[in-house]
Amino acid sequence: MLSPLQTGLVTGLGALTTAGLALGGYAYAAMWPPSTLFGPALRAPQRPGDLALTFDDGPNPAWTPQLLDHLAEHNIRATFFLVGRYAQVVPDLVRRIQQGGHLIGNHSWSHPNLAFTAAAKVREELRSTQDTLAQITGQPIRYFRPPFGARRPYVLRTARDLGMEPVLWNAITNDWSEPSAQRITLRLATRIVRNQQRGFATNIVLHDGGHLALGANRGPSVAAAADLIRRYRYSHHFVTLDAWR
Repeated sequence: MLSPLQTGLVTGLGALTTAGLALGGYAYAAMWPPSTLFGPALRAPQRPGDLALTFDDGPNPAWTPQLLDHLAEHNIRATFFLVGRYAQVVPDLVRRIQQGGHLIGNHSWSHPNLAFTAAAKVREELRSTQDTLAQITGQPIRYFRPPFGARRPYVLRTARDLGMEPVLWNAITNDWSEPSAQRITLRLATRIVRNQQRGFATNIVLHDGGHLALGANRGPSVAAAADLIRRYRYSHHFVTLDAWR
């Protein structure tokens, strides 16, 4: 028979374990791209020949123009998830993305972790970006990617209330900190093979900008995008995300 002290310790440990499991479950649901515990989001359909190049955290006047040149050279269309506060500063670059035939999505105003952001702030982050991009492009914005992939039910519901479909991914690497374009390309190629073996298209995340500064160095990411285009332009079909709806 346990003493009162032992009983208290067991009870306390049980509570800690339960809290730890709950926290771990929340982190999985909020951050792990395949999770649908907080609601569905577009990742990739069962179309293994399709590749979607998507770019986050732009527009970036230092690197987005070079990326657009690579895409235009090979007549490839991509999807750009733009940060509202950057789009406001360089609207001409946003229009150049649009004029290249690319799809533009909402990536919030200032790139916070929306899984832990107050409800009113979440709505303002999405609505301000939505209004700014629509004003610049003259078109409604239909897709939203949460920064860091972080979401909770209110985030997904708010995006849909504003007319946007939430989007995640199934191929990513640390291109924002990796100095080698070759390593970025090889890691993503591995994920493309894995997705294809499982019968799925590949929704690739690369970064043409950085959420901490407008002119972030994204040379390796842009070079990796060019490498992926050269590698897969004859064997796969490059699409924008609206091709999957």
